[in-house]
Amino acid sequence: MIVNLYLNVNFKKGEKVKTCVCIISGGMDSALSAKMAALEGYNIIALHFNYAQRTKSKELSCFRKIVASLAVEKAYEIDLPFFEEIGASALTDTDIIVPTAGIEEGVPVTYVPFRNGIFLSIAAALAEKHSASAMFIGVVEEDSSGYPDCRESFIKHMQKAINLGTKEETHLEIKMPLVSLKKSEIVEKSLALGVPLEDTWSCYKSEEKACGLCDSCRLRLEGFRVAGAIDPLHYESV
Repeated sequence: MIVNLYLNVNFKKGEKVKTCVCIISGGMDSALSAKMAALEGYNIIALHFNYAQRTKSKELSCFRKIVASLAVEKAYEIDLPFFEEIGASALTDTDIIVPTAGIEEGVPVTYVPFRNGIFLSIAAALAEKHSASAMFIGVVEEDSSGYPDCRESFIKHMQKAINLGTKEETHLEIKMPLVSLKKSEIVEKSLALGVPLEDTWSCYKSEEKACGLCDSCRLRLEGFRVAGAIDPLHYESV
């Protein structure tokens, strides 16, 4: 299912409009990335994926709240049910337990095979449709969960492939403004720019109350601790 949400965006007369597609998961990183796109003056096409993840409903709710806090031209909610058939990830296969014993070494079982590659490919199709010049994705390399599709080198290669596989007049830049930041720096920047962190979700395991123990919760909590800030979310365990 694809849901199109239209919102009105007002631009000053004579102002040159530049458009971007923002991939927004409903998490803190993508919310900040979208906010930065808005501050750069982009006309935003917001994009969210429902890919049978455990916290699908919560993430969708957060996406809609984030979109409401921004002046976006259009928002897409795209269902990708095949991720559940592929499985191979604790996020999409309920037979695989979400680890809660501490941050894993190497590529964790919460990695969804080639997720960002698929997301970027779909985002590129939308970007071409809307004559966008950029796509924003909130990947974080240094302080992330060790996912190979969050690496800067991978994103740069995807940009090259996308531009080779689209129309000659299409020239897309994939912007990853957070890629070299630590989670504490993301918290600090989000607070400074007024990102509604209370409307974001990071937990891999639960939709009702964040578990506080999965890799994503641990990274988020540590980010707030180092930043000297209080996380507005409530946790089962901290």
